[in-house]
Amino acid sequence: MDVDALTHELYGLRPQEFTAARDARASEARVAGERAVAKRIAELRKPTLAAWCANLLARADEAQARRLLELGQALREAHRTLAGEELRELSGRQHVVIAAMARQARVLAGEAGQPVSEGVQHEVEQILHAVLTDHDAAEAWVGGVLVKAPHAAVGFAGLEPVPDATSRRTSTTAPAPPSAETRARARSRAQAQAAAQAKAEAKTKAKALAERAAGEAEQAEAVLAQAEAELSDQRARLAALEEEIASLGEKLARAGAERDRLTTGVDTATRHQDRAEQQAKKAREAALKATDALDALRDASSAASG
Repeated sequence: MDVDALTHELYGLRPQEFTAARDARASEARVAGERAVAKRIAELRKPTLAAWCANLLARADEAQARRLLELGQALREAHRTLAGEELRELSGRQHVVIAAMARQARVLAGEAGQPVSEGVQHEVEQILHAVLTDHDAAEAWVGGVLVKAPHAAVGFAGLEPVPDATSRRTSTTAPAPPSAETRARARSRAQAQAAAQAKAEAKTKAKALAERAAGEAEQAEAVLAQAEAELSDQRARLAALEEEIASLGEKLARAGAERDRLTTGVDTATRHQDRAEQQAKKAREAALKATDALDALRDASSAASG
């Protein structure tokens, strides 16, 4: 296994994913019989959130990271020679560039699914300042495998400006003044770095705005599709209800006609009942009279025989 490649792969993961992935890779190496590789992988330390953000920046644009280190080198060289005003101008540019790069790192972290706070962004700025004075940390950062923030450095240790004749009583000659070429070169590097960083930041912002607009458009399309689906469903339900109403209207009309027919039948049957009742009454009266007449005959016959 290629330890460097595995290391680069692991430090590209989000911090919360690092430990599990590292342990899995170490286990794979042990199973493969590569114990030395497994040991080196297992010893890798999880990067801090700020270091991971700084690594994202270097991984996204290594050339930009190299330009920052070149700017730091120019400052180191100019620290001895440049006039105070020019040195302050160059240092100011460095702060502007680093601040812009830290903001870019925060954007990249959000795009990678790991939003970070302004505090972490400030830590990234401190890391970028520190790598300018720490060669090992600078190489780790450019390679995208920085583990934690280097120790903060103030100025460039060991590169203090050469004191002038008034502060060096033992000196018999004044320090050589900075050459125009040296000053121009340093300014040119700083200006190029600032311009490149401004361009990169503008590109990052434009990309973020475009992605946000695309996301909002996609969301709007989804809302529109949902609204259209809901409208279609409501129209279908309305059509079904109107069809049901029409069907019920037909049934109501048929029921009304049947009601009229039955009403007529009831009236006819009522009249028939009335006639039948009258006829039955007459028949009962006639039967009663016949019974009375029969009884009278019986009584008369009994009297005659007696």
